[in-house]
Parts: sequence; structure tokens; C-alpha cells
Amino acid sequence: MELYNTLSRKKEHFKPLKEKEVSIYFCGMTLQESPHIGHIRAALTSDILHRFLKYLGYNVKLIVNFTDIDDKIIIKAEEEEKNYREIAAYFEDEYREVTGRLNILPPYFCPRATQHIEEIINLVKKLEDKGYAYEKNGDVFFSVRKFKDYGKLSGKKIEDLMSGARIKVNENKEDPLDFVLWKKAKTSEPSWFSPWGMGRPGWHIECSAMATYYLGETIDIHGGGSDLIFPHHENEIAQSETATGKKFANFWVHNEMLKIKGEKMSKSLLNFIPIKDLLEEFDPNVIRLYLLQAHYRSPVDYDNDILNQAASGWKKIINFLNISKGQRGELFFEVIEDFEDKMNDDLGTPGAVAVMFDVVNRGFQADKKDMGSYRKTLVFLLNTLGFSFGKEERELSPAVEEIVKLRNDLRDEGNYDMADRIRSVLEKGGILIQDSSEGSIWRLK
Repeated sequence: MELYNTLSRKKEHFKPLKEKEVSIYFCGMTLQESPHIGHIRAALTSDILHRFLKYLGYNVKLIVNFTDIDDKIIIKAEEEEKNYREIAAYFEDEYREVTGRLNILPPYFCPRATQHIEEIINLVKKLEDKGYAYEKNGDVFFSVRKFKDYGKLSGKKIEDLMSGARIKVNENKEDPLDFVLWKKAKTSEPSWFSPWGMGRPGWHIECSAMATYYLGETIDIHGGGSDLIFPHHENEIAQSETATGKKFANFWVHNEMLKIKGEKMSKSLLNFIPIKDLLEEFDPNVIRLYLLQAHYRSPVDYDNDILNQAASGWKKIINFLNISKGQRGELFFEVIEDFEDKMNDDLGTPGAVAVMFDVVNRGFQADKKDMGSYRKTLVFLLNTLGFSFGKEERELSPAVEEIVKLRNDLRDEGNYDMADRIRSVLEKGGILIQDSSEGSIWRLK
């Protein structure tokens, strides 16, 4: 598989640190608002990466964090006269509910920043002991100019960076480019004991602490929205690599933004479309199809007409599944190979979706004796891309029986690799296979 690496600005052959295991850290939501379709694009990017790596046979350890302490969360809590924990818990529950409906695979773990205050403090202390961080009046800052590789991810040069909109002027800083690691507590704000007095963590240090705690000092893939490249991910690299003396992440994967009329979707710009509202109007599979039709590195402008076109495309898929119900056949392995080629090229979901619709179109035109093979192949592709089916579409007993029979034949021939892939894809679609000396049986989760 080739993946585009933001760090090298080119596609590279993906090879994990361990032979059959992949470590991924993807930056998640700050819990001060309802998740919108822009958040879901990032979540779906990590989901497709997660699913395809599992499809390729890797054990994937994906961490997606929640930022549950932040200026905006504190302000919202004050406005609503609630504890900041209530605000964060409410939006975390909402995020989990909508991502569940969208069939986004649960990560290995979703840590909250406030669960790792001890690790954050230890990391800041290590940076201070090494001479890369300094304290002033209860705030602790990272000395950017001391990290010689600063800017290697974003391409920004220190001499070109100036104090401005993205770098807050703070009289406690020795240099306007320095960023905060630990914030002195203000009156009535949430705070924790630290060597520098009562305070709370800065945003960037949270992710470095959580990533290294769960995945180690060097990880395979770090990801998130392209808006996080600078300063968030740039700062993560600086503080993490200073602390450990090791490369922080081998690959950096960033999805482009979803915009409305050319503007990034955000509550402050009043162009905010909560995903829960879209789910009232559109099937979750339609939203998944809409987003997968564009490559994750291509910007997408929200368009209701294109969403409606995706709805028509999904209806076409369901119509074919309905008319082909009960038909038997064999998988078209040349189609699966074409699909894999598209996905191996930097998660090329537009090409993969095109392969899927080609199967549908050919299936509609096929003789009855071939229709079952198109159906079986389509179900295989749908499951791999994470589409889910309602009860009426999951009555796939004849097709599943044929897939299990095919899998048994492959095992008898010694082709365990393909047999394991089939087992993995079926499991993602909610079908569990149990092997025994007497053969294989299947059941729905």
C-alpha cells in the first residue's frame, strides 16, 4: 500500500514498525459542540484507513482522543452554568451515537485529556529538565527556536513566522513563537496540582502524552484534519521528539477540509451543519457514499444536490441487492483485485466506489446465472468499505452460504491468506465464522 506522507510530501510504501501490527493516533474532537459533517469526514478517513489495514491482515491499534478541557469548553460551561465535565460528556455521547449510526469502527480506545494529567505533567517536566521548556508566573512554554527541525511538517520557516492570529502574544513568553505547555489556573477555572502551581495542560502537549502513553515513543501513523498541520501537529513533533530523542511518527496522514461556500465549516462562522440533523434526512450509507466519492486529500464543498445524487446511487445498490436476492454465484476475484489496486493507491476510495458501481451496472445487465456472482462481489465490496445494511437487506443467507463454501475450498487448497481476508470482511459486515474439524458455520453478530 502507498500512502501520502505529509512529512515527505509524497506517496511512500507503507511498512509498519512491527510485522503485523499498525499503531495509529488520530486527533479527535474538542468536546464543545455537536459533531458536524466536517468532523465526520476526519472520522471516516481514520475509519477507512482502519478498515483497509485490517482487510490487508494487520492488527490495528487506533487511538482517537477527545479534548475535554479547553478554553471554549470552559466558556460554554460558564454560559450554561454547568460543570465542564457535563459539557464534554454530553458531546462525547453525541459523537459516539452518530459515529455508531454511521458504522464507524470503534477505535482501540478514546482517551480524554483529563485522564492523563500525570503523563502530561511528566512530559512537561522532562522538557523543562532538558532545557527546552521554561516557567514564568505559573505558565510553562516550549522554546521553539531550540528545536532545529521546527517547521519540517508544515514547511514553515522560523524566520518567516511572526506573532499574529495563530500565535497569541503573551508577556510571559521569551519569544512570541513559543507555545504553552501548561497554563496557570485562572479564578474558578478547572485546575490540577503541578510543580508550577495550580493549572491545566496546553492543547498540544495533551496529544503527545496520550499518543506515547498508548502507542509508544514512535508510532506508525499520526493523522487528523489538514487544519491541524500547523501549529498543532508541528508542535506535537517538536515536543515529542525533544522529549524522546526519537522520530515521533513515520507517516502523517491528513484529510482535507469539508467547506461550505469555500469556508471551513465551524460554529463561529454560522455555517455549522450538525451530523445528527443530516441523519434525520439521509440514510447513514448515503452520507458515507457522499464522502467516499471524493479522495480524502481533496477538499469537498458541501452540496445538498450531490448528497441527493448519493441517495439515488445508494437506492440503485439496494434495488440490485433486492432483485438478486437468493441468487448464487462465485466471487469475481479480478474485480476484487481491481478494487484492492484502487485502495492500495493512497486509499483511493473514488476509484473503489467506481468499481462497486460497475459491479452494480453489470449485475443489472447480467444473465440470471451470473447475477449471484455480481451480488456476492458487491456485498464483499460494500462490507470492506463499511456500508451497513438494514434487516431487509441482510437476509443474505444463500450468498453467505456460498461465500463460506468458497472459503472452505480455499482453505482445502491451502490458500489461507485469502480465506482469512474473507473471514475478516464478513466479520466487518456483522457475520462471524467459526471453524472446526467438521467444517465452518456462520452466524450474525
